[in-house]
Amino acid sequence: MHNHAPELPAPEDDPFGPYLTLERRHWAALAAARGDFLETETLTRLRGVNEPTDVDEVREVYLPLTELIQLYSDRTGELYRDSHSFLGLSSARTPFVIGVAGSVAVGKSTTSRLLRELLSRAPGNPQVDLVTTDGFLFPNTRLEEMGLLERKGFPESYDRRRLVQFVMDVKSGVPEVTAPVYSHLVYDIVPDQQVVVRQPDILIVEGLNVLQPARRRTDGTMGLAVSDFFDFSVYVDADDGDVKSWYLRRFLALRETAFRNPRSYFRRFAEMPEAEAIGQASDIWDAVNGPNLVANIKPTRGRATAILRKAADHKVSWVRIRKI
Repeated sequence: MHNHAPELPAPEDDPFGPYLTLERRHWAALAAARGDFLETETLTRLRGVNEPTDVDEVREVYLPLTELIQLYSDRTGELYRDSHSFLGLSSARTPFVIGVAGSVAVGKSTTSRLLRELLSRAPGNPQVDLVTTDGFLFPNTRLEEMGLLERKGFPESYDRRRLVQFVMDVKSGVPEVTAPVYSHLVYDIVPDQQVVVRQPDILIVEGLNVLQPARRRTDGTMGLAVSDFFDFSVYVDADDGDVKSWYLRRFLALRETAFRNPRSYFRRFAEMPEAEAIGQASDIWDAVNGPNLVANIKPTRGRATAILRKAADHKVSWVRIRKI
């Protein structure tokens, strides 16, 4: 019966592509019989600042998505085993890698944490690790030297070579791989701290630009992109105006909480009048986050396996799944 769910026309701002677009109610029906749930305490812990994700959202959006990812993972494992048998190889299966992309403030971190929690509850309780690409930003001192501190979050502000090497090592089955740690409190890489990844069953890589295609090298050859190692990818989407509104609301919430920490890089915003702080936050969006979304992040949307489209209330209204 699921094969006959009505398909929506492609949005006008999207090129027609090989996607099946389903309204939320039809997408939700794909996992209607599942009994999975998340405890209220767990969901509260996983939600981002000002995120309204509730148990209905988990049941109607993230459970079907988790089940689809499990199908991909199972079939990828079967192909891996069969191909290695054909080639006479005996190496163990390497991690299934998922990329999660989207704008600042769109909710991709909450999506990533929910997927990690739900996938880890699948049969066999697979080990699911989550790494954000923030750790691969160049340190502020290096960004200043490069003249890129005001473009933090743009593709060129990341150590892309190191990020690709990290994911390639994990995908290749290296026993222990490390990644740098980024602190949103101090707005910089934390020296002498690392995230250690030890051959998980599933790795989720979350970041603004994880779906960027490979770049052409100076000699004309093409390099590798981190997305080359993804087995499944998710793009969290919304109207640009809605995302800016969420960004400003989150900014105000942080202004009353995290920004008041004496160690916070953004302490100055907690101390200035609210109207002035909102004005500066809006300017930051218009100068940095908005242009990055339009020029670099949104153009990668059509490369995702799944697109979750949010409405103005932050709830997912429809889902697009790549057919081929």
